[in-house]
Amino acid sequence: MSNHADDVHDELTYPGQDMPADDAGQGNVERARPVPRISIQAFCETQPVAGAVQSAADDRRLSKTHVSIHMGGTPAAVAHYQESPTPNLIIVECSGNRDALLAELDALAECCDAGTKVIVIGHVNDVILYRELLKRGVGEYLVAPITPLDLMESVSNLYNDPASDPVGNVYAFIGAKGGVGSSTVCHNASWVLSEVLRSDLVIADFDLAFGTTGLDFNQDPVQGIAEALSSPERLDEVLLDRLLTKCSEHLSIFAAPVVLDRDYDLQPEACETVIDVVRQNVPYMALDLPHLWTAWTKRLLLQADEVVITATPDLANLRNAKNIIDLLKQHRKNDNVPHLVLNMTNMPKRPEITARDFEQALEVKVTAEIEFDPETFGQASNNGQMIEELNPKSKAAPILRQIAMMIANRQEVRQEKKSALAPFLEKLNLKLG
Repeated sequence: MSNHADDVHDELTYPGQDMPADDAGQGNVERARPVPRISIQAFCETQPVAGAVQSAADDRRLSKTHVSIHMGGTPAAVAHYQESPTPNLIIVECSGNRDALLAELDALAECCDAGTKVIVIGHVNDVILYRELLKRGVGEYLVAPITPLDLMESVSNLYNDPASDPVGNVYAFIGAKGGVGSSTVCHNASWVLSEVLRSDLVIADFDLAFGTTGLDFNQDPVQGIAEALSSPERLDEVLLDRLLTKCSEHLSIFAAPVVLDRDYDLQPEACETVIDVVRQNVPYMALDLPHLWTAWTKRLLLQADEVVITATPDLANLRNAKNIIDLLKQHRKNDNVPHLVLNMTNMPKRPEITARDFEQALEVKVTAEIEFDPETFGQASNNGQMIEELNPKSKAAPILRQIAMMIANRQEVRQEKKSALAPFLEKLNLKLG
């Protein structure tokens, strides 16, 4: 590689560049974390870049930011900031060569307030230019064309300390209808996740009047999520620890009060505040959402990292699942499609819509099918146990484990079972050798 500006330019390599499209997208989804409340102003030269910025601005990870987009590139930014204060973050597109780009940025630096961060989107893939930009204090340099996920990852890296613990992942579980077993799937998958990954996980039961989290884990907590939602501004690490009920080494529950002598009129902002506090303290959080359609239910679904929809194989579930999936696809264009779990299939004497018909109608793959097994599930529910605790050899146990691994984008490494004759055969081979 040459160190001279007039020689062949070294190319910059970005995370995910050499990965297949699907894998690269998935990697960016995981790396782009929610961004705090900041103001962002973008000055673009081309429509594709402006479109990518707009798509990023509409994403859930930038939902707390205030983003404004202008055309005209760096010259427009310089003219604007000669009369106006600069925001927390400026994004500028520069289509010129190295010398033109650096000259424009030097002009911008003269009218920038202290503390303002800058992301530059250029059209020159040149490592020497990149080094010059870093010397000038530029936060990140991206080479066009860019995707919304590229931009979100860069903004996220600027405002989330890589050395600190990452923001926890939030998984939302909802039923296409009431009584389809969404809570059962949520609780079992969450328990498996906490056991396999050996990481702390909190289940938040948002069915405040009729939630079953306490029953399913054989707990009867005095306090829980209702206290947090009633005064979200008071919730901190100390209060959170007091309100959570520990069920195992790594799993705790934010239990519902399950009393009917009070009204539960939740505010979306209160729900978001509680989730933000939990995810700052715990790596994984599962939201057990009731089958209701309210402003806060919709907000929580749209803001979750992954969504799991549980349905039974009938027409009403098919219709409702399609409505939910269509809404999520419309508002979560940079996220994975929801996971669809078909529950209680192969029930005797009941006409059913097949998994293949679900997939064709919804245009998503069925993540898993759980067969109708009233004896195992009924006994586990009555005992306050998870399926794998009660009967690891049941048909449902490995399926629930599969669901847990899929939503966490993990693969479980299983050790091969050795035959009872293995020690004898090893000794025989040694002797023969």
